[in-house]
This record gives sequence, C-alpha cells and structure tokens, in this order.
Amino acid sequence: MLTSRTFVKRTRAGAVVKVVREHYLRDDIACGAAACRLCPPAAPGNGSAPGLEARPSGPASSLCPGPHFLLPDTNLLLHQIDILEDPVIKNVIVLQTVLQEVRNRSAPVYKRIRDVIQNPEKHFYSFTNEHHRETYIEQKRGETSNDRNDRAIRVAVKWYNEHLKKIEDEEKIQVIFLTNDRINKEKALEEGITAYTCEEYIKSLTANPELVDRLACVSDEGKEIEGGKIIFPEHIPLSKLQQGVKSGIYLQGTYRANRENYLEATVWVHGDAEENKEIIVQGLKHLNRAIHEDIVAVELLAKDEWVAPSSVVLQDDGQNEENIENEEEKENILKTSINKDMLRPTGRVVGIIKRNWRPYCGMLSKSQIKEARRHLFTPADRRIPRIRIETRQADTLEGQRIIVAIDGWPRNSRYPNGHFVKNLGSAGDKETETEVLLLEHDVPHQAFSQAVLSFLPKMPWSITEEDMKHREDLRHLSVCSVDPPGCTDIDDALHCREIGNGTLEVGVHIADVSHFIRPGNALDEESVKRGTTVYLCEKRIDMVPELLSSNLCSLRSNVDRLAFSCIWEMNHKAEILKTRFTKSIINSKASLTYAEAQMRIDSATMNDDITTSLRRLNKLAKILKKKRIDNGALTLASPEVRFHMDSETHDPIDLQTKELKETNSMVEEFMLLANISVAQKIYDEFPEFALLRKHPAPPPSNYDILVKAANWPFLFLLSFQNLEIKTDSAKALAESLDKAESPTFPYLNTLLRILTTRCMMQAVYFCSGMDNDFHHYGLASPIYTHFTSPIRRYADIIVHRLLAVAIGADSTYPELTDKHKLAEMCKNLNYRHKMAQYAQRASVAFHTQLFFKTKGVVNEDAYILFVRKNAIVVLIPKYGLEGTVFFEEKDKPTPKLEYNSEVPSLTVENTTLCVFDKVKVNIMLDDSNIQHQKMRMVLVEPKILGNDMHTSLSAEASSKEEPEKKKKK
Repeated sequence: MLTSRTFVKRTRAGAVVKVVREHYLRDDIACGAAACRLCPPAAPGNGSAPGLEARPSGPASSLCPGPHFLLPDTNLLLHQIDILEDPVIKNVIVLQTVLQEVRNRSAPVYKRIRDVIQNPEKHFYSFTNEHHRETYIEQKRGETSNDRNDRAIRVAVKWYNEHLKKIEDEEKIQVIFLTNDRINKEKALEEGITAYTCEEYIKSLTANPELVDRLACVSDEGKEIEGGKIIFPEHIPLSKLQQGVKSGIYLQGTYRANRENYLEATVWVHGDAEENKEIIVQGLKHLNRAIHEDIVAVELLAKDEWVAPSSVVLQDDGQNEENIENEEEKENILKTSINKDMLRPTGRVVGIIKRNWRPYCGMLSKSQIKEARRHLFTPADRRIPRIRIETRQADTLEGQRIIVAIDGWPRNSRYPNGHFVKNLGSAGDKETETEVLLLEHDVPHQAFSQAVLSFLPKMPWSITEEDMKHREDLRHLSVCSVDPPGCTDIDDALHCREIGNGTLEVGVHIADVSHFIRPGNALDEESVKRGTTVYLCEKRIDMVPELLSSNLCSLRSNVDRLAFSCIWEMNHKAEILKTRFTKSIINSKASLTYAEAQMRIDSATMNDDITTSLRRLNKLAKILKKKRIDNGALTLASPEVRFHMDSETHDPIDLQTKELKETNSMVEEFMLLANISVAQKIYDEFPEFALLRKHPAPPPSNYDILVKAANWPFLFLLSFQNLEIKTDSAKALAESLDKAESPTFPYLNTLLRILTTRCMMQAVYFCSGMDNDFHHYGLASPIYTHFTSPIRRYADIIVHRLLAVAIGADSTYPELTDKHKLAEMCKNLNYRHKMAQYAQRASVAFHTQLFFKTKGVVNEDAYILFVRKNAIVVLIPKYGLEGTVFFEEKDKPTPKLEYNSEVPSLTVENTTLCVFDKVKVNIMLDDSNIQHQKMRMVLVEPKILGNDMHTSLSAEASSKEEPEKKKKK
C-alpha cells in the first residue's frame, strides 16, 4: 500500500518546487510477540530479536497482576531511561514514532535505548508502526506534529491489545501504556486504554521498591517547590534567547564552573570575535542554575560592574542548603581587594540554550533528620553543585560511590533535583575508585563487543605472499625499539647505518595499524570513538583490542611485523638529503628500555650493530635538538612521577619523580622529525584534507604571572636585577628561560619552566582545509602532525591512511577527503585526548593517596608555585607532588592575611610568602572526608604563629584543602 504527501518549498536560489513524498505501508510487519502465530517471523537483523517473550517474565505489579507488555511514550523514554535500563524492566515495545522523536531530541538517550533494544536479555522490541498498514495515521488539519504523534502512539497501543486478544492462550497478554503526560493519559483512558504514569507503575512493583529511587523528577524545571523562597531569576525562553543572540543582545557560550570557587564561572563565547571571548560570572544569582559544560546565553554587565577573577578559594560546605544569607556573605568576599587592572568582561546567565548534563559519580551526604527520604548528593567533581535526591536506601548507600542524574533545577531551590541511578561500590576501594575516575572523565572502557572482535585477524596469523608483494623487505636492517619498562604496545622502532659517501640512512618504523583496521567497519568505529589509549597507574585502557595492541601490531623483537617506514638520507650534520616513505616488513633485533639503550651507548665494550646504530642516532639527535632550540623550540618542565607497585597487592610501595635519560631525548627527536616530514608530505598531496596538529601561541595575558618574575623582590638577592622574561615569540621566551640560571638556587630554572608550561595553550588536531594557522608554537615548527603512535592514537591511523594514498600504497574513501567530517573527527579526538590526560592525573592523585596512607606525617622541602588570597600552592620536588596550604577556617582563629597581586605574595601575620619561596611542609593523607580524600599540607617553616594557632591551621588544612591542586602534571 502506498500513500503520498505533496507540498511546495522554496529553494536557496528562490525558486518554488513541488515535492512529492511517497510513504509505503505494509501488512507483514511482525508484532514481536513470541507467542503470536498471526504475524510472520520478525526479520533477522532488525536489532529487535529475540523480541517479546511468549510469557512475559516481568516484575509482579499490584496494578497489572496479569501478563503484560509495556509501551512508553516519547517523554517517558527521554526522562526515565534509567528505569528502562534496569534489569527488572523487560518486555517493552518501543514504537518507531517514539524512536524517531528521541533521536531528534537526545542523541545520548537514543544510543542508550538502541543498546537496550539490542540486549537479548531485556526483550525490548522496536515496532515500525509508521509503516504498518493498521497503525499508520495521517496528520489532521490543524493538528500539531506533537498531537499527531501522541495519537499515533495511542492507535498503536489499541492495535496491539486487539491483536494480542486473537492469540489462542489461556491468559491474555495486555499492553500497558506508560505516559507522564496528563492530557495524553486522559485521552488514553477515554479510549479504553490501560494507562499509568511511570511513578504509578513503578510503585506498584511490590517486590522491587528500590526502583522508586531511580524515578526521575518529571516536574517542569521552572516549577517551584512547596514553600520555597524564590532564589534565582527566571530563565528567558529559548526562542527569545536565540533572537537575542542573533541581534547581539546576548552572547552564547560554554559555561565552565570554577573548581576552586563555586561562586565563580567563566563563559567561553562561541564564534570568531576576539573581543569578550571569555566572560566572568560571579555570584549565585548571576550563575543562575547553569551547570558545568551547559551552553548558555549571557548578558554583559555595565563596565562599572565588571570584576576581576577571584583569588579566593571558596567551597560549598552545604551545611544549610537554603541559607542564602550565607551565600551573600561569601559573595561579598569576592568583591574585596579587586585590582582594577585585572577587571574582565563580566556578565550574568539569562537562560540555558542546551543542557549538557550527564550521570555524575559521588557520594550521599545523609540527612541528619531521622527517617528523612530527601538527602544531598555530593559529586566527585567539585565543579558540579550538590544534587538533592529522594531515596529509601540512605543507610545502604552511605559510604558508597553512587551515580546520580539531574532532573531539573527549580527557581526556589538552592540545589538541583535528581535521582539515584547506580551503586558502584565502597568508597576507597581501588576498583571502585578506578571506575569512578573513568566514568567522570568519560573514558570508554567497556569490553570490546563481539561485533568489533569479529574484524580481528584469525589466529594463527602470518605475513602472506600477497603482503610481501606490496612492501619493502627491511628485515635485514639492525632495527630496535626503545621504550619505558614494561611497555607491550610498541609503536615505533629505529635504525641508522652508513651507506657510503659520508651519508647515513636513518629509519623510523611505525606499526602499520591501518593494515588491520579498515575504514568504516565496527573495529574502526570503536577505535575512533575511543580516540586514544588511556594509561592509568596500574592499568591501560586500550584504544584497540589487545590482539593488535600487544601482539600483531606491537614491534616486538625477533618477530616479523608490518610497518610504515619514514627513511631519510642524512649527512653527519643531521642535514636531510632525501626523504622517502614506504610500507615495509621489519624484524626488530632488540626491544630495549631507555636505561638499557643508555647503558649500551655508554658502554666501552659493546660495539655490536644495534649499539653502533644507537650511538649514531644519539649523536644525530643532539644536533637535531640544538637546531630546534636555536629555531625557538621551548624546553618546558612538569613534575612527573613513577610508582613502584607491590607485585601481589598492586599498591604503590615507592614514589619518585621520573628520571629522563639521553635516550628519551633521542627517541623524541626522531619521532618529531618523522611527524614533521609526514605532515609536509600529506599537506602537499592533500592541502584541503590533511589531518594536522597545531599549538596556538598563548595570548599575552597568559604570561602575566611569569612576566612578573622580573619584579619579584627575592630575585634581587640572587643577582637577577636584570632578569627579563620576554614573551613576544617562542624564541625570545626560550632564550629568557635559558638565561634564568642561579648557582645559589639551582631549582629556579625548573620552577620557571613549570610556570611557563601552565601558561601554554592546548595543542589540538585540525583539518588543513578548515584552518589557516598551522604553526606549532612549542616546537617552533610551521607544520606538524601525529604519525608515530597509531596503536594508541586514532589521529595517527588517519595520517597513515592519507600517507598511504599519497604514495600509492592504498586507496582512498569518501570520508577521508571530506574536510567537514574530518573537522568533526578532530573535535572528538581533541576531547578524548583532554579527558585521557585528566584521567591519568586523577589516577596519579589516587595512587599518591594510597602511597601516603601508611606513611603518617612526612616532612619535606617545597617551593611556592602560586599564592592566593587565603592559601599558597606548593610543589614538593621529591615526589612531584602539588598541594594547597590554607590559612583560614570557619569558626577557627584566623591569622591576619594581606594579599598583593602585583608582586604575587601573601603576608600571614608578619611573614611574607612569595612565589618560589622555599618552605617546609608536613604531608599526610586526610581521610576525614571519605568523599574527597586528599593530601593535607601544613606549613612548618617559616613558622607563622604560636603553637595554638599552628594547630588551628593544621585542622583548617585538613578540612579545606582543594584536592585538584595536588594532582600531578
């Protein structure tokens, strides 16, 4: 059966065209019920098999005691997806009408419901009602699309109930319509349909009372809660916001909450305009219920209302959730000591354009009221506000890491409302905490699906004659790899040999991962979704399955492996005479650690081919590095640590900063050279489609803290009267840093380089056809990409594919030459890399806490990195550990504090603390707050106050230290 719809529309050129849309209807679409003999079997591969059970095995309901299927409408599916995902809920019919609406309104929920439909244990069935002859309906004149869809859903429910009555069975199966829409429910009841709200149905499941906790609060976000005082301004409707953004009244941007100060945020304005790129928002009412990563509309305040970024560390203590007077006191603190030179564009949030809420990990702060069901949930991420939830499981959930979702934020509630989703396990447990940090940083870490694994090579695998035809055989070369200890995913290997006439052949050989991961299959799609391998302290979350990462692609020694080689002819001055690229076969002669390679280079007795090759490579690398630095490349520093784990418990038993050897630099130089060579090649061949990597130059304001170094009083004591940090170019900055050496303060240069690192922008991937600025500031290179780590970075796989097409070693495909799709891919890769970095830092922070757990109080030298109005941030070089020492606490004696932003210093009583001052601190684990266990720092030298006050400061540090400041960089 065929139905059609005719309408006219205007094209971009202004012409009017007639459009006829044909819509095919069928009568052979199965209902999905296993007991049904009236319908043809469900088509295989539609994602719905095995479909609905013959005898529904769902939970017992006091409202629906008989066997029944559930059929939810669109809004219920959108808001109650956590309920539908619960293992208890089975045998659910998901209409095509509902799926299409969900797909248009929420991509994450759409993906989640598709995953549930694919799960055979859940018995969800996707029914294509829009193409079924008896369930398709036309839109009536004057009827809205929403009303038409609601009617289509009710028609489908009625058809199902009539259809299932025809099944010959002793006990008839009923279809229950679930909707939270009052009008839709009333109409359903008038039409004789059994309909309930989600809450009514879930509360009827007498054997599963815990499901009630997972119900989302479905009241409108602006609806006031009973008896509540209005706290926040009303949000402007979306249509008016969009008009205001278009006319320039409002600015649209991404809301970024401040980790150190819950009453301050910044909004990063979208678009190309440099002016007002970053808007400061301060104060509870101006923040106006925005949550980290929301897309918001802001209104700029008058210039006389602009403020400076706060130097105060403020945490939401949550003692009295509606005590707004307390918030106003804290807001007054922000307004004190404002430096007029630091004023920035300031605004207020007037509306939410798009919510970017996600499930949040954290812990329940149990109410002190006996038998209370409303409690506050404290997220692990301090940028997220506390969330009010209702639960009957408070006693069970206390001390557990749980997941909570936000449902809405009424105007008269200090905190948003939400609901319980899942219990992850006991707080402090290593597996639980690892799961939390992976979830919080959105790291895909589920096991690879069978669909993905099906595209792996069948074992045993070997290189075929066909492979040999299209590759250069380099197995005779003395190739070796140099990596950290315990590395199993070996991406790269090197060789260097004399080839006569005073020239050298140098090769960088990279695992040919793109040979195994072909474009568009499930393995490729999973790899691009993950984007990067994530390295935690004691585990690795692979981007590709282990068969590839640690076996077939890993360039292990004494096995034949497929590679992509970049080979140069050089003279002994490291000048490149010729460059070529080839697919190859190699056989590494040695898999070395950095220490082993260094030992060979330094040995007076070893002169084998591998050692000779390493010495040549090391000599060339030193020349290459000098050239880079002479061109203006930056040598920066960041404290990195390595844990030594107990072989049985896997707990850290030793913690030390990483020691870098010459061989680290040797490998780095040739990887950089290969990346630059490949970048130029793919850009020459594909000027519009090359995937490149750039490092933008920091804006001048980023260097404020560094430039002030020239004025720090203590530097005059070190004969630095003429110290000047020049930031007009990378070369000038590099030269300034090189001159900042002091025999009496040898760690000064490292501190300056650490500070410089904090001034840098993030390096990002981009598509050459979508950008004009290719420059890599840190490397002082006009062009750069990533080619050398395809086992752990998806960007490198794309670069391999581009290079293979450029040299005629492989064929192209449409997505590879679509700059818009490449730009979207780069956006995802940049996000994944950023999240991987944060997850790695969080893992180091957690293992640092485990290390200090049994150490008691440790006394160590430290240097001041930053000063705040009420705290100092210190670095302990021995451990590469960063932490915050606070000097004030509520209800405790507070020392006199005087903050100077011009010469960054904090005077506590009569002692002035400046950036880079050397101090002594006591370090200990503070586990008094199990939600945020943290390293506690207490200043020991110089002594600020008498013993009584010093004890008070210790207690204050315990209660208020900011955990993020101690994460290792």
